[in-house]
Amino acid sequence: MFDTLYAQIGAIVMIAVGVFAFVKGDEPERIGAGAYLFAWFASLLVQGDGRLYDVQWGMFAIDIIMLLVFGGLVWKSRRSWPVWACALQLLAVMSHIMIMVDLRTPVASFYTVLNIASYGIVLSIAIGTFWAWQERRAAGLE
Repeated sequence: MFDTLYAQIGAIVMIAVGVFAFVKGDEPERIGAGAYLFAWFASLLVQGDGRLYDVQWGMFAIDIIMLLVFGGLVWKSRRSWPVWACALQLLAVMSHIMIMVDLRTPVASFYTVLNIASYGIVLSIAIGTFWAWQERRAAGLE
């Protein structure tokens, strides 16, 4: 879980973006960051480290739920960052489906896609929070 420097840096970045979204973001950013942090903690609990080559159904369910959350934000929010987050989450879900269909993809590429999509989602939440904060400052609300 947190046994490598890479995992520790990723955790620090994820928590920092979540705190930034809760402090400076509007409602869509708070919902997105809160749901993503919750899903991140839940995925730490359900992932099977010993089952690298099997379908991890718990992770798949969490990714589907996150896809629905980001899809709801795309539908109800007038911001552009949820579109990017939803697209990257769809990429993660499709990676799970590719493993389920057994297309003989290397497992390393599966985990690489999930990690890059995760960092992209965190980046889109951070950018969306920054722009929401700047819009409030420009309007004189902060």
